[in-house]
Amino acid sequence: MKDLTVGSPAKVLWAFTIPMFLSVVFQQLYSIADSAIAGQFAGEDALAAIGASYPITMIFMAVAVGSNVGCAVVISQYFGAKNYMRVKTSATTTLIASTAVALLLTLFGILFCSPLLRMVNTPADIFDDSAVYLKIFTLGLVFLFVYNVCTGIFTALGDSRSPLLFLIGSSVGNVALDLLFVAVFKWGVAGAAWATFIAQGVSCILSVTVILRKLKEIKTDERAELFSWHMLKRVSAYAVPSILQQSFVSVGNIFIQGLVNSYGKSVIAGYSAAIKLNTFGVTSFSTMGNALSSFSAQSYGAGNTERIRRGFKAGIVMALIVSVPFILCYYLLPDMMMGIFLDKGASDEVLHTGREFLKIVAPFYTVVGIKLMADGLLRGTGRMPFFMGTTFSDLILRVVIAYILSNRMGQPRGIWLSWPIGWVTAMVVSLIFYRITMGQIRKEIPDRKQIS
Repeated sequence: MKDLTVGSPAKVLWAFTIPMFLSVVFQQLYSIADSAIAGQFAGEDALAAIGASYPITMIFMAVAVGSNVGCAVVISQYFGAKNYMRVKTSATTTLIASTAVALLLTLFGILFCSPLLRMVNTPADIFDDSAVYLKIFTLGLVFLFVYNVCTGIFTALGDSRSPLLFLIGSSVGNVALDLLFVAVFKWGVAGAAWATFIAQGVSCILSVTVILRKLKEIKTDERAELFSWHMLKRVSAYAVPSILQQSFVSVGNIFIQGLVNSYGKSVIAGYSAAIKLNTFGVTSFSTMGNALSSFSAQSYGAGNTERIRRGFKAGIVMALIVSVPFILCYYLLPDMMMGIFLDKGASDEVLHTGREFLKIVAPFYTVVGIKLMADGLLRGTGRMPFFMGTTFSDLILRVVIAYILSNRMGQPRGIWLSWPIGWVTAMVVSLIFYRITMGQIRKEIPDRKQIS
């Protein structure tokens, strides 16, 4: 556990973020391994089947990530304010509540799997495989939810190393199981899904074990409450807007996926590979934003306005540096990147689709990096309406423009162009909200004694 309110903001933020960044690298191996091994050993149809279910799985992920954000911000603020009783209560309350939500969503996912896939226009020739993948994924939602909450607790306590170690182990295990189930046993899409299920399960159990031990090590004068409705309400004040924000993004992706699906399975396969690569880049920036969120939340809890501002400047520099390798790899070497997912027999249309998407979006990674760092500060300081507003501006523009341009052009290129337009607009909005937020914080912190 590390107090992020002391030391050079830039050095502290880099030291805290690097393990988180490495974590997201290994975390993306889950997703990339499923698609890459399925594409290489089970064929183009398997890759398309996993890709068709992707926006639906992201809705479930949105709720899990929202729970992560809710507990991370609240615990970070209490930890920065040295209120350790509430650190414990907020952590255990979120673990219990997220488990209950995950069980409900598991039931929903199993019952409505087929209608959800029909809603995104999944082609008939890959429908059955998509349904198999989605159902198995849904069975592992408890693991997904609890693991994400544990990650939020780790980062709130200033520990970014433990999640990294768990992800290294689970990612290596996921890849090994993918190869065993898909390449050796020939289980196809189902094998890729079961590999992720098992790897997530092991990682979740280990994370919970370590979290409970860490919470026990925090000494308090009294025994902390295991569950508190008051605390659930406070966590929900951050989690619900984050869940809505993430969910609306996922719903937007469903509309985009439905539009992509209308162009046939070759375009679906090319988009599936390219969007995995894009998600890797964007998730890396999002993770750095999460690090800045915890940094800002602890500094906010400690009442240090200047540290918040300096942390944001350090975060912007960090995002710009990290964007460079992604831009170079995706823009200059798109075919090589796509080759991770596709066998040598992939059609020209599949390669063209992925190449075109990457070349259009990659140059704008600096923009999305700046936006997500600003979003992290807004979230960490409790400006949830601002945080949601930046996302909605991106999402609404992206979906509307995707439909308009694809219809006018008569080709999927119009869909890809909607990404940079949405990102640029949202970045401008985020920076405006950042300036407003810093002005508000300067006025309110001198009058605030402690986070209640």
